[in-house]
Amino acid sequence: IEKKDFGFNLAFGDFIKAEEMEKWVEESKTVLKSAPSKFGVVVDMRTLKPLPKDSQEVMESGQKLYKEKGLQRSAVIVDRALLAIQFKRLAKESGIYEWERYIASSEQSDWEKMAIDWVKNGIDPDKI
Repeated sequence: IEKKDFGFNLAFGDFIKAEEMEKWVEESKTVLKSAPSKFGVVVDMRTLKPLPKDSQEVMESGQKLYKEKGLQRSAVIVDRALLAIQFKRLAKESGIYEWERYIASSEQSDWEKMAIDWVKNGIDPDKI
């Protein structure tokens, strides 16, 4: 968890067990105590392997925690366009698309700028 002027950078990579994900949630609770009332998050998942069900459940609780603490917008960076398309569909179905966008780093050389433009300024990468 890295503090930025827009909020936070998060990075998830490789295979993450539920215990490791729980450590992230606990660390997030501490960090979010001093978070501004509204903030954005850029999540780098370019090297993340598919999460087992128990890790997914812990991640969902972490996502809820960020939203409760003031998350306004988040941009999730994945490595492949297919993943971005799948996540966008899921986000629309689950109702989080309003504040979360998915960007495929393999398709966008300026993915980092696009992500920050979304979380800081609301410039929708899906409409560019």
